[in-house]
Amino acid sequence: ACFFTYESVQVSEVSVVVISVSLCVMSEIGKNTFLPAIVVHGGAFTIDPSTFDAMLAGVKAAAGAGYTLLRDGRSALDAVEAAVRSLETDPVFDAGIGSVLNADGAVEMDAVIVDGSNLKFGSVACVSSVEHPVSLARAVMERTPHVMLVGAGADRFSREIGMP
Repeated sequence: ACFFTYESVQVSEVSVVVISVSLCVMSEIGKNTFLPAIVVHGGAFTIDPSTFDAMLAGVKAAAGAGYTLLRDGRSALDAVEAAVRSLETDPVFDAGIGSVLNADGAVEMDAVIVDGSNLKFGSVACVSSVEHPVSLARAVMERTPHVMLVGAGADRFSREIGMP
């Protein structure tokens, strides 16, 4: 079953909207056995009513991408990366192809990913030439001694490892 919540909160003069989707409630199957669950949020900001349906579909698709991997026995790290990649390919989100432009009119993206099993992380900042910043952040974590690459160095690393 798919459950979602939609919450709008007024904070000072800023209206914050959070959409969360969980494709599987953590329900008990047997003693100490649980179904996998994933929650994806599409950001915290005022959502234009004309984009609400597209954003809801996007977070459902992202949750579905991650949940499928969890259901099939893949790692939480794989599921998180898949969910974020889904958001990065959806133009309604401020991620990947939907990124908001900086003051100079250029795209600069950031991403971080953490492996909860060993608390290692990788991150990138100010990348402009990579399709999936979250995958590049994972590559930083898994293929380098670094925890962060920034700007031209991060873009160069993406080219060196053949990441579009």
